[in-house]
Amino acid sequence: MERWPWPSGGAWLLVAARALLQLLRADLRLGRPLLAALALLAVLDWLCQRLLPPPAALAVLAAAGWIALSRLARPPRLPVATRAVLITGCDSGFGKETAKKLDSMGFTVLATVLELNGPGALELRACCSPRLKLLQMDLTKPADISRVLEFTKAHTTSTGLWGLVNNAGHNEVVADVELSPVATFRSCMEVNFFGALELTKGLLPLLRRSRGRIVTVGSPAGDMPYPCLGAYGTSKAAIALLMDTFSCELLPWGVKVSVIQPGCFKTESVTNVGQWERRKQLLLTSLPRELLQAYGEDYIEHLHRQFLNSLRMAVPDLNPVVDAITDALLAARPRLRYYPGRGTGLMYFIHHYLPEGLRRRFLQTFFISHCLPRALQPGQPGPNSAQDAAQDPNPSPGPSPTVAR
Repeated sequence: MERWPWPSGGAWLLVAARALLQLLRADLRLGRPLLAALALLAVLDWLCQRLLPPPAALAVLAAAGWIALSRLARPPRLPVATRAVLITGCDSGFGKETAKKLDSMGFTVLATVLELNGPGALELRACCSPRLKLLQMDLTKPADISRVLEFTKAHTTSTGLWGLVNNAGHNEVVADVELSPVATFRSCMEVNFFGALELTKGLLPLLRRSRGRIVTVGSPAGDMPYPCLGAYGTSKAAIALLMDTFSCELLPWGVKVSVIQPGCFKTESVTNVGQWERRKQLLLTSLPRELLQAYGEDYIEHLHRQFLNSLRMAVPDLNPVVDAITDALLAARPRLRYYPGRGTGLMYFIHHYLPEGLRRRFLQTFFISHCLPRALQPGQPGPNSAQDAAQDPNPSPGPSPTVAR
């Protein structure tokens, strides 16, 4: 079979010059992603030379290069100018770091905190410009939300409100759904869903007027069944679906909506071991006696240890999440979803494309792996024996009598 002649050195020089021009136009950041993409393109080039005729090889390389550049290039950003942004949950973590970043960029930042004299609020006062305004707000209290809405409307008359960052989140239990009090589901929904819903609806007239942005911090626990995060994951699934609905409904108004799904990061609320220890003890003391006997205190202690062990993989650098929020606020065409964090791409690939058994095993391996409840352990009474005895009104100790026919 006759092989196609590969392009000459001059042709390759022309191709290389065009590729360099594209690289310069793409505004790429030199780093591991770019180097990895270039290495993969080099391997693809080597394979194409040996397996494909030149026209097909050039087409494959051109398509691969365009995809790589479009994925790695920084999208064009809108100017900050006098834009104003409201951020919830700035006491710590993503909210606090985002407030500092946006303030340094020139935004007018309205940052809500639970305590105006808390450590996070004091840090923001000390390191940020006078443009940043601290507002006290508890998302479970309608009066607080109304006060923040009135303040925002009064203080953005000249600049308008460009963005809302729904960052505040809440979780107070790490346990199986059966072990989690219904009140924990309600408290998670109050903060993570209903509070964010009420605040977002109240600010929509301002956001529609500015054709601005809504950015909400979700969680992968709202997309996949993380063990022992039923209450938290349910509320995050609800807010993500709500934001998808807003994205469709607000499209004619020019308002763009994004959801950030971060991986495991070392925020103060996540890594506060003493707080999780107190919540575990509260759970143990509040469980019904029958339920505690069925599962056993050792089972809950095992879940607690597994959860704390999983936090060792938390990433201390919060910048990937802050950068994602910033991009969602300023990109000319922001994404509907952002997935910052180590391993989130692999996690979602496994969730979407691998069998259910492998998905479950992956989550158990990297988060919480259950042990057997006490009632299911060898040598223990069966889980249904006590119920069966209670339901049988006429227990018969001996064999049933024979009926003569």
